[in-house]
Amino acid sequence: MDTLGALGLSADEAHLYRTLVALGASGLGDLAHRCGLTRAGAARVAVDLEQRGLVAQSAAASDRWVAAPPGVALRVLLNERRHELDQAELAAAQLAEVHRTDPAGDLQDLVEVVIGAAAVAQRFHQLQLGAVEEVAIFVTDQPAAVTSEDNEAEDVATARGVRYRIVLERNVLETEPQENLVDVLRREQQVRVVERVPTKLLIADGRTAMVPLDTDGGDPAALVVHAGGVVQSLVALFDSVWRDAWPLVLATPDADEFVEQEPGPDDLDLQVLALLIAGASDARVAKQLDVGLRTVQRRVRSLMDATRATTRIQLGWAASERGWVRRS
Repeated sequence: MDTLGALGLSADEAHLYRTLVALGASGLGDLAHRCGLTRAGAARVAVDLEQRGLVAQSAAASDRWVAAPPGVALRVLLNERRHELDQAELAAAQLAEVHRTDPAGDLQDLVEVVIGAAAVAQRFHQLQLGAVEEVAIFVTDQPAAVTSEDNEAEDVATARGVRYRIVLERNVLETEPQENLVDVLRREQQVRVVERVPTKLLIADGRTAMVPLDTDGGDPAALVVHAGGVVQSLVALFDSVWRDAWPLVLATPDADEFVEQEPGPDDLDLQVLALLIAGASDARVAKQLDVGLRTVQRRVRSLMDATRATTRIQLGWAASERGWVRRS
């Protein structure tokens, strides 16, 4: 499928438009030949594109067509599609809220029981793909349904800007290929290590959690929990383990090796903190330190998590109490 299909163009429409962009202008017969269409078919496609504002008939000859500038014409379609997606996302959120608060809903709807390796893997991927802000995961060295190599949803979610906080059992450092962990760290995911996690766990946006069920050696099974109180208890469990875990970081920015770091801010964290306390905005911090804005925002979020601060003012006080301000 042509990538322009994401903007609502058919394969023939995308092909004809691309051809016109490359040629600059062309007669209908030449377009039909190049696009593998009949003359009548090319005419219909051209008219459809004209209605979308992507092509126009040449002023010099009615049988010749020219492409509208892609930077303008496609931007209009892109903005329209974004608006449609925003509206769909809003509708989905409203339906989810109605479902969550429906007084007639069965209490059992607050907990799903998922049975079977395929079903567990599917829900594991869905929760990550549906996340907007953060995915928090406990990882053991005994995956039941999804291995790190199979977790393609993690790559997709990270590319969308979803933040990952991952706590590994120490044994994972021995069983997981080192290059896999290096790739995770290079995507700026936050990884920490403990001797043993309480349970396997995934939490998406602090709203939905997935925990395994012990099936005595049978098919893998899991609970997907939507109940707010239960999920918040699991979030508190994750945060308590996270605070005491040792960060895993690259030995150097370009290294293919990682090291465990004593919990606390690294040099970049301290530079970000110093600039924030001085009154710089996130954008200004990113520009001054020559890093991405998302990197700054992730670092600030991590510092707030580490200090249990809910505001940046509280973060400043906590940093001062811990001596981080003097270090920076």
